[in-house]
Order: sequence, then C-alpha cells, then structure tokens
Amino acid sequence: MEDKKRNILFSEEQIAARIKEVGKVIAEDYKDKNLYVLSLLRGSFIFAADLVRNIDTKAKIGFMTTSSYGHSEESSGVVKIVNDVPDNIEGYDVLIVDDIVDSGITMDFVVNHVKTLGAASVKTAVLLDKPSRRKVSIEPNYCCFQIEDVFVVGYGLNYGDYYRNVPYVFNWEQ
Repeated sequence: MEDKKRNILFSEEQIAARIKEVGKVIAEDYKDKNLYVLSLLRGSFIFAADLVRNIDTKAKIGFMTTSSYGHSEESSGVVKIVNDVPDNIEGYDVLIVDDIVDSGITMDFVVNHVKTLGAASVKTAVLLDKPSRRKVSIEPNYCCFQIEDVFVVGYGLNYGDYYRNVPYVFNWEQ
C-alpha cells in the first residue's frame, strides 16, 4: 500500500469546516442538557477532540474501547468491550462519538450497552457514514460526511496500526 498514490477524499480544511458546523448544531441541541460525550477508541480520538472543541456547552467526556476489526478491513461481526465506560452515566444525555459507521454492528452494540447503564438519552455522532455496508438498522444522529463503499484511512482511521495521524481522509488509488 505504501507505494500507491493517495486519493484524498476529505482535506484537513474540509474536515475542520464540517466539524465546526456539526459542533454548532450539537451545542444547540444539548444547551440545556447534561451532556456526556463518549468517544470510542481508538478510531474516534482525533475526531472527538476536534468535535468537543466545537461544542460550546458544558460536557463531560469519557472513553470506551471496543474491538471488532483487529487488523482487517472488515468487521468480524463480534464486538468486544476492551475498556468500558469509566463513569456513572445514569441520567446523562450521552453522545457516542466514533470515526465511522460501516456495518453498524459496533455502534448498535454500544448504543444498546449505554442504554442499559441508565443514560437519559443516547445519540450518535460520526465523522463518516457508509450506509451501503449497513448490516443493522442504525443511522447516526450527526454525521460529517457520507461515503460510498470504499476503504478509507487517515484522521483517526487506521490501516493495521498506522495512518491514524494523517490529517485528512484518503484511500489508495487502484
């Protein structure tokens, strides 16, 4: 993959502008609520950091780690909790933040798990939505970009253990 040309789908500037727009909408929606932002590690850490800086309202932030991909380009279909929600979220309005909704299996699992922990409400925010790959019925409440069925990397999304640090989203040209 290293020797293939990168096809940039969303530039650093496009991502920043869109996150700013989505952050304003979220801030308005949660202005009088008890917001808890739950970032799903590892993929969402860059997006979540940029997003919360654009949500101008009081928010508590936590992190949860799940695993279903390993080093593959496709989900195994089995979601495992590696590190659970670190706080008592009972009564909070939880916003689950992830890098991408693909099959929807992980997000559906986490939404249902968070509901069992007593959240007052649960919504989702993602950088990327890939609806053509959906295997469960779930749609993100907030989405920056919708994409076709292509494998993407960068801005938190990885290939193996690498490329999360790239400041834009790309795929490799065939």
